[in-house]
Amino acid sequence: MANVKNLKKDINYVLGDIIEAVYLYEITSTGKPTAETNQLIDEAIAAFDVLITKVNAKNVENKKAHFKQINVELEQTANQLIAKINEL
Repeated sequence: MANVKNLKKDINYVLGDIIEAVYLYEITSTGKPTAETNQLIDEAIAAFDVLITKVNAKNVENKKAHFKQINVELEQTANQLIAKINEL
């Protein structure tokens, strides 16, 4: 399924970019990791794990709706993480 492959790539790229943004913040502000930035990175990794697990679920009745919901969750998670980065 091409859509599943693209969804996995989207999850990887979006959350990877968020982690990269946290690293850029660290470099430009303190030069080293802080407790807050480490927590944001951990949240992004945990979100990645949850979303990939949902994508790989085999016992789904309506696959189209399931994947749309995952896409919505990805967007919500990304927006929340970006908001937290902006608060730093």
